[in-house]
This record gives sequence, C-alpha cells and structure tokens, in this order.
Amino acid sequence: MKKIICTLSLCVILAFSLTSCTSEDTNTEQRISVAEVTRSLFYAPFYVAIQEGFFVEKGLNIELTTTWGGDKTMTTLLANGADIALIGAETTIYVYAQDAVDPVINFAQLTQTDGTFLVARNKADDFSWDDVKGSTFLGQRKGGMPQMVGEYVLKQKGIDPQEDLELIQNIEFANIASAFATGTGDYVQLFEPQASVFEKEGVGHVVASFGLESGFVPYTVFMAKQSYMEENEEVTSNFTAALHEGQKWVQNHTAQEIADVVAPYFEDIEASIMVTVIDRYKQQGSYAEHPLLDEKEWNHLQDIMQEAGELPEWVEHEVLVNTSFANTSLEQSE
Repeated sequence: MKKIICTLSLCVILAFSLTSCTSEDTNTEQRISVAEVTRSLFYAPFYVAIQEGFFVEKGLNIELTTTWGGDKTMTTLLANGADIALIGAETTIYVYAQDAVDPVINFAQLTQTDGTFLVARNKADDFSWDDVKGSTFLGQRKGGMPQMVGEYVLKQKGIDPQEDLELIQNIEFANIASAFATGTGDYVQLFEPQASVFEKEGVGHVVASFGLESGFVPYTVFMAKQSYMEENEEVTSNFTAALHEGQKWVQNHTAQEIADVVAPYFEDIEASIMVTVIDRYKQQGSYAEHPLLDEKEWNHLQDIMQEAGELPEWVEHEVLVNTSFANTSLEQSE
C-alpha cells in the first residue's frame, strides 16, 4: 500500500447569527469526514450518536461516506480522503508492517465481536458443528477478518477447513448471498441483515454465531493517522466522547427504540428485520459498551490472524492503539 505522508487539515465553519434585537453567541463547528467500510446495523451505536446529536453537542459535524470495502477505506484514509476511518483493526497492522512513517492508530472501538452467522440450508433444531464436516461451505473472502474468524471457529470445533469440507472462497462478497440462494453450498457465513432475511424467506436458517464462538475481538474500530491525532487531540477526544454517549444510549434502550432512531440509514430494510438484527447483536454483546480497546482483545485479534497465516508481524498493543481518548471519556462518564 502506497505510503502517503500528509497532514490532514480541518475545515472550520464559522456561523454568525445576528438579529436587530438580540446578539447570539458565535458557534464554531468542526466538520469531520468519516469513511465507513460498509453501511451496517452492526454500527448502530455510531448512527445513534449522530442522530441523537451527541456529536453536535461536542461541536462536531460528521460528514459520513461509505467506501464499500476494507482496502478502499484504508486507501481513502491514507490519501487524506477522510479524517477518520471505521474499519477492522487488522488493517492497521497491515499498514504498519509496510514500514509506514505515519502509521494508522486505533483510538475508539465500536464492535467487539465478529458480526457473521452460520446459515444452514436445512433447518436443524439440534445443530452440531460436526454436521458441517463433509459439507460445502460458502466462506468469506480469503484474508478478510470474517474468513479468518470463520476458519478460527471451525478449527476450535475440530474441523479442518481445508480437509474436512469443501470450502468455497472465490465468490465476490456482494454475490455470496445470491449464490447460496440459488443453490450453491450447504452452509454459508453471512452478515446481517441477510441472515435474518433468509430465515424469514425460508432460504436458510441461522444455526450458530461466529461472534459468540470466537469471543471478544476489536472487529470494527475508529482510526486515524498518527499525525492527524497529534495535531487534533481535542477533536479526537470530543469524537470519542460523543461516540461513547451513543454506546451508552444503545445499552440502555430496546432494539425497537434503536431501530426507530437509525431507520433513516436503512430505508431498504424492513422494520421488523431491523429489530431482529439489532436484538441479535445486543444479545450476543457485539456492540462495545465503551470505546476502550484493551490489550486482551488486541492480542486475541492477532492470535486469530496468526492462526489463519495472515499476521505479517506481532505488534504490541501500545504501538497501534491509543487508549488515552477512551480512558478520558470513561473518566468523564463516571
């Protein structure tokens, strides 16, 4: 990945409002461009923080762009197309391993489990992981975090992904669901809401959660270039604090209430499906309760990458994770 060393500058918008009778205070709003790897109910706490005005309360105006893919999102960040990126933490390790002079640093965790589910073509009330042996399995893209977690779980269950089943990995991410729907595979690893949609349509049945089986891991994290964070400490701190408010709001409200708030981001998803998906993620603890990415989760991430043969080098927690902003947010909320 090409290394681009450049200081990101922020746009400052000054709005002055005067009337003939009163004089109002000057409002300063910082515009923050955020590139998200995909649009997903998996990221509900972030959308809640935007919709409930928590970022505005901190003087921040979020300019959100969906960049559709890990490589594209990281490239956008490195090329100064965004101030902050929402993507898997493993990408920062890949960039660091290429001797980046201005490394990308993780500073606020959003999700703490894998977000995929094992969907079977046939309903199985007494599902056992042994049932997967000898089957045709539609996995995710090789080298991506979903596939690494998928293979990690299979191995934990005593299944060799290369020997004990027919593993299909050559289908584009956008076409995996349609391939299963048209008859390919006995099992498929899917994100929501597609898993729940398939259940409702009778195309497949959710039989297991990769998130529950793999444990806590920094699956999706907010990150920025080190230079940006050093030059915009207050902005990064306010961003983290606003996100934390969204995380707390999600923890204290029902799936229905959360769905109502984030509905503008998902106009094409049926309301009942949204509630099912959010409830499923809440029940399995996918939404991080706070933005702190701890060392145990960081090391577990690298264990999974190493097991998959995708870890370029072991990187200590303090090298690519800045916990100061999350810790400040936690202290202020006590």
